[in-house]
Amino acid sequence: MKKLRVLALMHPDLVPPPDAASMSPESRFAFKTEHDVVSTLQQLGHEVRALGVQDELHPIRDAVEEFRPDVAFNLLEEFQGNVLFDQNVVSLLELLRVPYTGCNPRGLIISREKALSKKLLVYHRIRVPAFHAFPRGLKVRRPRTLGFPLIVKSLTEHSSLGISKASIVRDDAELAERVRFVHRRVKTDAIAEQFIEGREVYVGVLGNERLTALPARELVIASEHSDAPTIATEKVKHDLEYQERHGIAQKPAMDLPPHVAATLPHLSKRIYRILGLSGYARVDYRVSPDGLIWCLEANPNPEIAQSEEFASAAAQAGIGYPELLQRLLNLGLKGMASDA
Repeated sequence: MKKLRVLALMHPDLVPPPDAASMSPESRFAFKTEHDVVSTLQQLGHEVRALGVQDELHPIRDAVEEFRPDVAFNLLEEFQGNVLFDQNVVSLLELLRVPYTGCNPRGLIISREKALSKKLLVYHRIRVPAFHAFPRGLKVRRPRTLGFPLIVKSLTEHSSLGISKASIVRDDAELAERVRFVHRRVKTDAIAEQFIEGREVYVGVLGNERLTALPARELVIASEHSDAPTIATEKVKHDLEYQERHGIAQKPAMDLPPHVAATLPHLSKRIYRILGLSGYARVDYRVSPDGLIWCLEANPNPEIAQSEEFASAAAQAGIGYPELLQRLLNLGLKGMASDA
């Protein structure tokens, strides 16, 4: 295996400190992904430089000129505090002719805007919940065709930002209040979509032209009442103490109906291609009690920490974490070569 110079791009606050390896998992939780990636790539023998990027692009250009990386490992989820700007960083890497891991800018643009991606999926006759976008500055008016219950989210933010149990609304007053909450707190447009009862299932997809669908994983909340809806709230995703207290875990999706288990791999790869994704992504579904599959969204460049859904699914498929990261590097290198 060729040893590579890898420029790892991440938020400045998440650059792992020199003593990260000796810290407890709880202490590393905030930057667990960055630590897992950097330390594993170094163990593979690659020369890795972690670069914090937040408000200015010139540090990337300076690092490219000085370090001359073979590939950039893109761990950025935003730029200047805006998740929609992450595609601009990738576009810069393309202009600099630097190969990179993860999704291309076109796929990022399409998938980050939830209403746009859902419209594309509807056009291709893929089942998605009914939805409506609510721009900031306009009165909240629910279309008559959009029935309750609904779940209200940010139109563009990811990682469950702004999602809590209060996000599920059951009348127009609750809808208006929650939309205003998203506008005020998250500072983005909002989207309300039909809330689908059922199991929350994730399928990872890996590849550019040739795709691999990983085994399905499922969100499990052990402490919830059996009649309480399972939703991936902000606390469920990012609060370690809350996760431990409520027995929150992602596990292999067992005992899916046979037609669901057979459909998910093909459907996930189809969605990946429709949205123009590359590198790796995670497709999120609801499987309703009647066995229907509802696509909620596709997440390019999902959480890649060793303990999270994507790496766990890869391990379930026999792809160890070092091999997974090496595959992502190889896909980045091949992606740039195919564009040349």
